Amino acid sequence: MIGYTGRVTGKVGPGLVGEVLVHVPERVGSEAFLAYPAVPGEPLPVGTQVVVVEYQPPRTVYVAPLHG
Repeated sequence: MIGYTGRVTGKVGPGLVGEVLVHVPERVGSEAFLAYPAVPGEPLPVGTQVVVVEYQPPRTVYVAPLHG
């Protein structure tokens, strides 16, 4: 999961458990995961493109904004 990209579908931020849709190539599609910000204090609004920097099975990821 680390390095996979996705999009925020439920605001991710301090004190919030957000949601992201992560593109999972092995499964030929996207899946929803509970999400926390990888950088504390940095809110990620809905629609933000993100990259997974940490994965905690079964459905939790820590994400950072995808800058490119």
